[in-house]
Amino acid sequence: MSGKTYQIALIPGDGTGPEVVREGVKVLQAAGEKFGFKMEFASFDFGGDRFLRTGEVLPDAAVLEFKKFDAIFLGAIGHPDVKPGILEKGILLRLRFELDQYINLRPVKLYPGVETPLKDKGPEDIDYVVVRENSGDCYTGIGGVSMKGTADEVAVQNMVYTRSQVERCLRYAFECTRKRARKKTLALCGKTNVLTYVYDLWERAFHEIGARDYPDIRREYYHVDATCMWMVKNPEWFDVIVTGNMFGDIITDLGAITQGGMGIAAGGNINPAGVSMFEPIGGSAPKYTGKNVINPLAAVCSGMMMLEHLGEEKAARSIERSVIFVTGKKLKSLAAGKMGYSTSEVGDLVAKNLT
Repeated sequence: MSGKTYQIALIPGDGTGPEVVREGVKVLQAAGEKFGFKMEFASFDFGGDRFLRTGEVLPDAAVLEFKKFDAIFLGAIGHPDVKPGILEKGILLRLRFELDQYINLRPVKLYPGVETPLKDKGPEDIDYVVVRENSGDCYTGIGGVSMKGTADEVAVQNMVYTRSQVERCLRYAFECTRKRARKKTLALCGKTNVLTYVYDLWERAFHEIGARDYPDIRREYYHVDATCMWMVKNPEWFDVIVTGNMFGDIITDLGAITQGGMGIAAGGNINPAGVSMFEPIGGSAPKYTGKNVINPLAAVCSGMMMLEHLGEEKAARSIERSVIFVTGKKLKSLAAGKMGYSTSEVGDLVAKNLT
């Protein structure tokens, strides 16, 4: 019983975002009542509707205000009437960079009762974490275009990393591996045979830090293409994977489909010393908006990750046990409209089965 009160910023966002956030909040409040803490929520309407109404994506004052909260809980960003990239860059990437959320944390875990496209694999085989560096790489916007629209057009997008960016990400990954205490194996995913500057930096730092400060953690290295193959063929090999921003973006979606799809995949954008943001991975799913049929479990699991990050680990484990009960014993499917329950009923099931 911590007795704490946490201040949480809500960004319900677009499409089905408000529906899944509603269920995530429902479960968080139930967990708070059971485990003796409180959560106070402040909602912000940033997203496609606000942009279409006002032309505003994310005002500077909002970024400063978010720094006052203990965490941010996000529903979804993406509107069919807004050109792709405007909201994603203006809200998601801006918050990640300006709040220095330099870790993207993506658990890849198959729950009982959830189908995976991997033949002969079950929950005992798919249970690992991807630590994706979240502040550098090709996503910084460094580069440019010249002679645009001509036959000689040149486009450059630079992959950029500093030693300090790499090192703080690696340390987080080593600590994550130590805390999981599962296989105590950290794998670096890179491309040292082609990206010989950037991933040479990653590999040298990986082994230097590991040998000096984490001798209890086994270190492995995999090329990104091999990592993709083994995530399909032998997911049971993995414990924790650490990688750069672009490779992490790609392999975490591959991991999500192996754990049952976007309807169950949760993620955190982490600043260990600041404000972190937690979100379901599945997007806004506009065709299901307002129908109360979307699967809210990815949002529920994002809330679980938020509690773990805030130090409420008993409550987080309680939510996970309830999700396992619901997927294993209640739901017919994770697909929207095929669960056997409505969105709000699934939230009720999780909230009522906390143990």
